[in-house]
Amino acid sequence: MQTKIKIENVDLHYGDFQALKNLNLEIPEKQISAFIGPSGCGKSTLLKSINRMNDLIPNCRITGNFSLDGINIYNDIDVNILRKRVGMVFQKPNPFPMSIYDNIAYGPRTHGIKNKKMLDEIVEKSLHSAAIWDEVKDRLHKNALGISGGQQQRLCIARALAVNPEVLLMDEPTSALDPISTSKIEELIMKLKEKYTIVIVTHNMQQALRISDNTTFFLLGEIVETGATEKMFTSPKNKKTYDYITGRFG
Repeated sequence: MQTKIKIENVDLHYGDFQALKNLNLEIPEKQISAFIGPSGCGKSTLLKSINRMNDLIPNCRITGNFSLDGINIYNDIDVNILRKRVGMVFQKPNPFPMSIYDNIAYGPRTHGIKNKKMLDEIVEKSLHSAAIWDEVKDRLHKNALGISGGQQQRLCIARALAVNPEVLLMDEPTSALDPISTSKIEELIMKLKEKYTIVIVTHNMQQALRISDNTTFFLLGEIVETGATEKMFTSPKNKKTYDYITGRFG
């Protein structure tokens, strides 16, 4: 398996508080990697560090190395290029208050694509990839806030795909959705791994088991265990992992 993202000796502090402690992890290409663990254990913090969203937080200090295809994320890649290569989908759907079409075209336009025909093609392709084209093709110029929560989240995935990324980071992408929408997003994520490397933070043990290839369990800012999902859920090496996945704490 080819490593897409490598995390080496990473410590992260918010002021005096240490949120991540000596993390070492390899994220394989074109697989779904799940981050699990109780609230406040560092999984979303790590996810945001992969595409430098913690740059915006005052008093945030990061040491160690993050690399994407062997290139240092913090020293050797312009942040705008990094965010083109590494897309992000958040817990709560956050479409822009503009038309469905303009939501998808926004990223390509900021990267210099102005040709209407090209934008039309990107919009259609991205909405197809996010399995929502048939539901919205007749209302592309209506406000994106008028569609359901599940549709909004697939729209946000389409928006992330529109700039042709290599990695998709997903921070609890189904936690605000009903079971039917959740199921659609899970199906979509499993299909997307043919083309993209996907990292998903989830509190839902069953979701991690259903869709991920490998899982990393975090506790108090540290990695307790990482490995193939099925193996970790059936025979975890660490008692803390066993206690967490069987619901004894967290």
